[in-house]
Amino acid sequence: MERQISIWAIICAYILVMVIVGIQGARRTRTLTDFVVGGRRAGPWVSAFTYGTTYFSAVLFIGYAGNSGFRFGWWAVLIGFANAFLGAFLAWKLLAPKTRDVTRRLKIKTMPQMFEQRYQSRTMRTFAAALIFVFMIPYSASVYSGLSYLCETVLGIRYEWAMLAIALIAAAYLIAGGYIASLRADLVQGVVMLAGVALMVCFVVASPQVGGLSQGMERLTSRMDEAGILWLGPSGAAQLAGLCLLTSVGTWGMPQMIQKFYGVADDRAIRSGTVISTAFCAVISVCAYFIGSLTRLFFAEPPAGGYDQMIPIILNETLPSVLLGVVLVLVLSASVSTLSGITLSSCSAVSLDLIAVRRRREDKKRDLRQTRLLCLVFIALSFLIAVVKTPILTLMSFSWGTISGAFLAPYLLGLWWKRMNRAGAWAGMLTGLAVSLVLAVGSGFDSGNAALFGVIAMAASFAACLVGTPVGWRLGGVWSAVPERFFDKSFTLQAGEGAEKK
Repeated sequence: MERQISIWAIICAYILVMVIVGIQGARRTRTLTDFVVGGRRAGPWVSAFTYGTTYFSAVLFIGYAGNSGFRFGWWAVLIGFANAFLGAFLAWKLLAPKTRDVTRRLKIKTMPQMFEQRYQSRTMRTFAAALIFVFMIPYSASVYSGLSYLCETVLGIRYEWAMLAIALIAAAYLIAGGYIASLRADLVQGVVMLAGVALMVCFVVASPQVGGLSQGMERLTSRMDEAGILWLGPSGAAQLAGLCLLTSVGTWGMPQMIQKFYGVADDRAIRSGTVISTAFCAVISVCAYFIGSLTRLFFAEPPAGGYDQMIPIILNETLPSVLLGVVLVLVLSASVSTLSGITLSSCSAVSLDLIAVRRRREDKKRDLRQTRLLCLVFIALSFLIAVVKTPILTLMSFSWGTISGAFLAPYLLGLWWKRMNRAGAWAGMLTGLAVSLVLAVGSGFDSGNAALFGVIAMAASFAACLVGTPVGWRLGGVWSAVPERFFDKSFTLQAGEGAEKK
């Protein structure tokens, strides 16, 4: 009883902090620009932390870490290093400066708007927004699952109530304060995640099953040898490489990750944010996969509930009550921050690129109210999909690969390759989407190969862009047009061309 009281006290304190953050964010959110990109004045620490906390959800700590750790042993830690170097460092180096410059000059608030400005195609803008909404809802539904398993194991409450808690907390501060509230909340949640994951490592390594770092590594090596995974072989190495690439490079094409670059204040903030974000992602991801690799010291076979039950059982056995409460808040923070990032990017795309774009007259106050309402609807829909077992749930494992397969090549090549044109972008977008869906359906929605399918889709999209672009130049006209203002740093939209009005 005392154990549950202490855990609930820590959770209630966290919820109170999030409510206060939402109220403060609401006071500073007065325009649509404030709500969607935070007024474009975020400093390096908040930018880096919001990138990292959106990157990692409860799925990492509960799902991916346990599953990958049991399948690959300590090889799974390589995924953590790939997340830090490819998913954080290279993303900030290659994408952040150009993305911030273009979105600031051309007043871009969403990824579909960027596609329209780069490829001069309103149809592409509409198509991209529809794709985001369709595939990001099942992806956001998967965010709920991590905390649910942990709450069932530790607190003994039904998973529906845990999911409802995530939805309500995210809705409370996101709808009130938008991006500004999200930045402040993610800074707090990032600190909680760093402290929580460090405590997790210390107590799990010190447990009798592990017996300290050196002895634990000896035991783990022996167990991996017995299981035949000490050397992965071609098949295992391909699966591991697929996970590294999809969870690292795949994030480069995810709208909720790219949107974090829109609001960075200046180039100095980008330089500092690169270092901070890389360090944050390295600590969180490497520690999570390291804990996951130790699952073979606790289980000879996966428990009846599957891989997702492994980490909750381990934490329940090794952590004292107070620290268990901290870890619960860690997983809650990871879930809420990721859910808020997905919701904001998806709903702003639908509001500004599917609905508002069709109106003759612009009304920023109406668009702000509409975006807030869509955030509520999006969170409610993802909650219902997660609770009610519908066929849409089968898209969860494939949504990340599908979105990245469709968007990554047109986005990355559009930033760095001036000759990239509309024909190449359409070819890449449609090819990545088609390949991901065909592989998913052809495999019977085998989630075990979802990462590999995502990587194949991204590679196919790049190839299609490179083939389609010269075809576009031969066709000429709209298929080969490249807007010079996209690359001309001296160009800035004037008031009559859609500049943001406070």
